[in-house]
Amino acid sequence: MHTQSTEGALSKSLGVRELTASIITITIGGGVFLLPAAVATTLGGAAWLAYVVCAFVFGLVVLCFAEAGSRVQLSGGPYAYVEQAFGPFVGYLGGVLVLLFGTFAHAAVAAGFTQAINALIPGAGSGFMGGALIVIVFSFFTFVNLLGVGQGARLVEIGTVAKLVPLLFIGTIGLFAVQGANLTWPGMPPVGALAGACMTLMFAFFGVETALVPSGEVRDSARTVPRSILYGVGAVTVLYLGVQLAAQGILGPDLVNHPDAPLAAAAEKGFGHWAGLLLMIGAAVSMVAHTAGMMLAMPRSVFAMSRDGFLPAMLSRVNPRTRVPANAIVAYALVVTALAASGTFMSLVKLANIAALLMYFLCCVGVIGLRRRKVRLEREPFTIPGGAVVPWLAAAAIVALLSTVTLEEFKAIAITLVIAILLYGARMLRPSPATPAA
Repeated sequence: MHTQSTEGALSKSLGVRELTASIITITIGGGVFLLPAAVATTLGGAAWLAYVVCAFVFGLVVLCFAEAGSRVQLSGGPYAYVEQAFGPFVGYLGGVLVLLFGTFAHAAVAAGFTQAINALIPGAGSGFMGGALIVIVFSFFTFVNLLGVGQGARLVEIGTVAKLVPLLFIGTIGLFAVQGANLTWPGMPPVGALAGACMTLMFAFFGVETALVPSGEVRDSARTVPRSILYGVGAVTVLYLGVQLAAQGILGPDLVNHPDAPLAAAAEKGFGHWAGLLLMIGAAVSMVAHTAGMMLAMPRSVFAMSRDGFLPAMLSRVNPRTRVPANAIVAYALVVTALAASGTFMSLVKLANIAALLMYFLCCVGVIGLRRRKVRLEREPFTIPGGAVVPWLAAAAIVALLSTVTLEEFKAIAITLVIAILLYGARMLRPSPATPAA
C-alpha cells in the first residue's frame, strides 16, 4: 500500500546526532518542570522510586522501538512498525493513536508555555495575548520546517542545548544544596499509590515514538534508530532522577506546596532569586523547544497516513524544491494551534497518556509480528536479547499501568477509536478509481 514514489522523494538528512537531539527535545517538554511536586504529593519521600519504575518500564518499551526501527524505514514511525507487523487495519489504528497522543500532548505543552510566560510576565500569557503568543510561536516553527528537514533539525538541536542548561543546573549543581534529612527513605509506598504515580509520571517519558515518525528521512535506520533511542532515553532518565532528588532534597515536604513551579522554588531556596528566575525561563524555553521537535516530527505522521490513503491525498504531496511534506506541515500546525489556544492542558494530559500506552502496547507485540514476517532492511537488524520475553514483559507492564485508569477516562479514547474505525470502513467501501485506458 505504501507509495514508494512519495516516500523516496524525502531527503535522508537525519543521523544519530540529529535523531538523538529530537528524542531528548521532544521527551523533555513541560512535564519535568511540573511533575516533581505531583509525584511527591502521592509518594512523599519515595517519589524517586516512581522514576526508577518508569525508567524500567520505558526501558523495555524502547528496546522494542529500537528493534522495530531497525527493521522498518518508512515515515510514520510506530504507525509504520505496527502496519508492517499486523497489516493495514491495525497499522491504521496505531497511526490514529500516534496522532491523538502527539497532537494532544503537543497542544497541552504549548498551553503550558503560555502559563509559564504568564508567571514571568503577568498578563502576557492569558486571554487574547496568550492566544496571539501561541499563533506567533506556531507560525514561526511552521515557516522553519517548510524550508526543509535540515533546518528543522538544526533548530531542534539548538533547542535541546537551550532547554538542558537550567535542568542540568538543578540536576547537578542543585545536588550540592540538598539536605540529607529531606531524602530519608520513608518506606515502601502502597502498590496502588506507586502505580498511580507512575501512570502520571509516564507523561514525562513519552516522546520517543513521536521523534521516530520521520523515519523515512533517517540515514541508515538499522544503525541510527537503535543508537539514538538508547542515547536519548538514557540521558533523559539520568537527568530526571537528578532533578527529582535535587528538588526534593532542597525543599523536603514543602515540595508539594509548589505545584506550578517546583524546580524554580527549589532553585530559589538553594541559590537565590536569580536561580529561581533561571528555572522559570528554562521552563518556557523547554516548552518552545518541545514545539520545535514536535513540528519536525508530527506532520510526518499526517504525511504517512495520507500516503496510505487514510487522509486526503494532498497531505502526502512533497514540495519538489524543499523535499518536505508542506501541506501536512501546514494542516497539522492549524489543528494543534487551535487546540493549544483552547488552553485545556489538564483534560488533554490523561487522554494523551492513554493513547500513548495503547500505541506502545501495539508496538511491543508488533516486534513479534515483524520477526515472524522476517521484515528487515539490508543491514542486519538490532535484535532484543531473550527472544519474546522483553516484548511481552513490556506489554504486561503497560496493561498494569492502564489498569489504574477508570472506565470514564477510557470512554473518550474509545469513542475516538470507534469513529476512526467507521472512517476506515467507509474508505474500504469506497470504489477504487478506474484504471485509465492504455
